[in-house]
Amino acid sequence: MRYLISLFAPRPLHRSFALLDHNGHCQAFKQCSLQPMGDGWVEIDEIRLNWLHQPLPASARVAQHRPRARAHAMLSI
Repeated sequence: MRYLISLFAPRPLHRSFALLDHNGHCQAFKQCSLQPMGDGWVEIDEIRLNWLHQPLPASARVAQHRPRARAHAMLSI
């Protein structure tokens, strides 16, 4: 029964992030639901290992969006 319920439960949406150094070179990647703590983390649309220790392409960054309140989102339906 627990398995059946887990099939329909909302899953956390994982986002991809890259850690940039002061020169804009990618030092690490991370996937999580919230933005990592600390300076240098930027959200990216996908993780590509060939970006490590290279400048991050401008097209890789995700446009920043304002988080909407859940209640506001439910009212707009």
